[in-house]
Amino acid sequence: MNTNFTTSPKMEIGELQVNSDIKLRHMVYRSAHSKATVLFLHGFPETMYAWMPIAESLSSDYEVHAFDWPGYGQSSRPSADRFSYAPKDYARVLQDYIQTSGIDSSKLVIYATDIGALPALLAALEQPHIAKEIIVGDFAPFNRPQYMYESLKALKSKPSSDAVRAAFNQNRDEILASAFFRGLPAEEHYSLPQEFRDDIAKGWNGDITPADALYHYYSHFTRDQDYFEANMPKLKVPVKVVWGEKDIIIKKEMGVEFAECIQAKLTILPNRGHYPHLQAPKQTADEIRAEIDC
Repeated sequence: MNTNFTTSPKMEIGELQVNSDIKLRHMVYRSAHSKATVLFLHGFPETMYAWMPIAESLSSDYEVHAFDWPGYGQSSRPSADRFSYAPKDYARVLQDYIQTSGIDSSKLVIYATDIGALPALLAALEQPHIAKEIIVGDFAPFNRPQYMYESLKALKSKPSSDAVRAAFNQNRDEILASAFFRGLPAEEHYSLPQEFRDDIAKGWNGDITPADALYHYYSHFTRDQDYFEANMPKLKVPVKVVWGEKDIIIKKEMGVEFAECIQAKLTILPNRGHYPHLQAPKQTADEIRAEIDC
């Protein structure tokens, strides 16, 4: 098993027009002898840079992709009357990316977290062969507010959602300083690459900020959660569930229920919070390798 984080093909960063309204910033590592393709889908308030250490590790054996969701990083930010930022709309963006980038779905593993996970599963309902496997974690497949952080509950309906949106936009620096460590004791805090922090901060500009995108996402969230739960028996793509034991943003009980409902493999990661891929990138890379190679 090769987990060398230093030997990797050159990373390519560019833009890809996936439909008439959306241009995505994306990064690709192309392995000369790729055994599979891994596509990473980030959460709030991340960008594709969240995946860079893991992508570098995997790129010796796999082709690796990641992109910024609309409203995040350097991807398009159309007005909400043209693009709703709903999970179902993100699902269509994902489908468009896979098709436009020429990824072979029969060799594709999608790893999706937080706001990226429900769109991946919704896309799989529409396209049963969209990927060979989907790995999801630390997200909310069902409308279960009891498992969610207070601010996320408040985003689900007005007028509380307006207050949360305003607070998120006013407190960007506090969010970027503390969001990744919520629920973890001081000894479990971890370092984040400055390039990643700078990329998030740079992307928190424009008419649509990541906080605005999250607000619009949540305004449709319950509808799309209910749709997914009602149609979950139609899900054909194999799914694995990974969760941080100490996640207080979306508690592990959500992951346990989801895994039981679809009879998926479940891994609870000890001492990990809401962002296990940032907290322990080598562990995440090793898990992906083991899943692909099993």
